[in-house]
Amino acid sequence: MKTSLSILTLILILLVGCQTPTDNVKASSDPDAFANLNSEGVIIDGYDPVAFFTESKPVKGSPEFKSTYKGAIYQFASADHKKMFDENPNKYKVLYGGWCAYAISLGRIAPIDINTWSIVDGHLVIQHNERAVRGWEKDVPGNFAKAEKYWPYVAGNKGKQILTDEEKKFLVNVDKSGVIIDGYDPVAYFTENKAVKGNPQFTARVDGATYWFSSEANQNAFKDNPEKYKPQYGSFCAYAVSRNKLRPINPELFQIIDGRLMLQHSQKAYDLYNEDLANNVKLSDQYWPGLQEKKAGKKLAYDAPAN
Repeated sequence: MKTSLSILTLILILLVGCQTPTDNVKASSDPDAFANLNSEGVIIDGYDPVAFFTESKPVKGSPEFKSTYKGAIYQFASADHKKMFDENPNKYKVLYGGWCAYAISLGRIAPIDINTWSIVDGHLVIQHNERAVRGWEKDVPGNFAKAEKYWPYVAGNKGKQILTDEEKKFLVNVDKSGVIIDGYDPVAYFTENKAVKGNPQFTARVDGATYWFSSEANQNAFKDNPEKYKPQYGSFCAYAVSRNKLRPINPELFQIIDGRLMLQHSQKAYDLYNEDLANNVKLSDQYWPGLQEKKAGKKLAYDAPAN
């Protein structure tokens, strides 16, 4: 697959580049040194990076023809391709250290599937899977600009999730590592009608929050439709929001109201919310946009208990 971009890409990169992440992550001075390598130090699964440009398809390289760039071993299908790379590695290298380009644009790393490659603005990028391809292709210029912006910070953070500027517009109740609902599985509330602890092996990132899931099936269900499963009001106590306040939650205290997951701080909050449920939901919906506008992007601080 191939993609080419116009001068608009350069404009977007310049505009996006005017800002920098503000989550105290230090940018790497040499991000390409943080590369996705196999156990032998080989990048992009040993495929020939030059062949994507000359043959428009993945071609397996040979250990007979190899070069080292930024600590990564590139393999080539021929001596000619090795020579082309050695003369201009910046042209033929894979971007973002061989990590998924779409994941980098979202502030993190993910492995790659060699068949999801594309040429963007004259550079080789590869994605994690077809879902990542779909996400990337929704806005190739914009996602390319974000990946260029965040790559030094993602590399500087050793691939761990950074808080991107796009995520700062969301108000979410997360712990210090960015995990929401104390790590409980949001899908299980709907499918099992109970609180089930998630597994950090199965994760998804939405609106600046990292979700954990108890199974890969739940992880995929959430990724396919996060709006259906994510908790209302950023996972803050629904009753407190109905009083224009932000309070923590107890993941065991929940209910599904008209297909929406509501969480509460305490049994008292749960009972008070349900004394006049329809009106309290209306109040929560009314106050939530203002709370987001006022407090998103700022250090989280809970309000005093709601009366």
